[in-house]
Amino acid sequence: MTTKTTIVLFSGEYDKAMAAYIIANGAAAYDHEVTIFHTFWGLNALRKKENIQVNKGLLEKLFGKMMPKGADRMGLSKMNFLGFGPKMIKHVIKQHQAMTLPQLIAMAQEQKVNLVACTMTMDLLGLKEEELLKGIDYAGVAAYLAEAEDGHVNLFI
Repeated sequence: MTTKTTIVLFSGEYDKAMAAYIIANGAAAYDHEVTIFHTFWGLNALRKKENIQVNKGLLEKLFGKMMPKGADRMGLSKMNFLGFGPKMIKHVIKQHQAMTLPQLIAMAQEQKVNLVACTMTMDLLGLKEEELLKGIDYAGVAAYLAEAEDGHVNLFI
């Protein structure tokens, strides 16, 4: 029997996303079948850092400008200090030769962690598939619930 781990990544904060991906990579290393369902601000972890030209309405454009483009531009949950906090934590990560959030995401993809973008949230925030990383899946809450129903570990971050 396969052990399943599911994680809902709701937070758009660097440290919380790191925690989700550290847990996901650890579970995958223990042969768990892992799914991370990215919804609302958690979708920012899947955004490309480049500007992608897509057709959007005014509100969609505003959301796109207000949200960070890519995992490396996400703020911290505590001690953000107008953007200085993320610089400090990245410096500490480098000093300790730990993996950054973008590296953890790449590792998760290498380990076949199922990265899922919530389609309903994408519609609400005006995010398009072209703006997100390659190799991810797109689904609604019903698909996540089907995964979680068989899950042995289900987390909400």
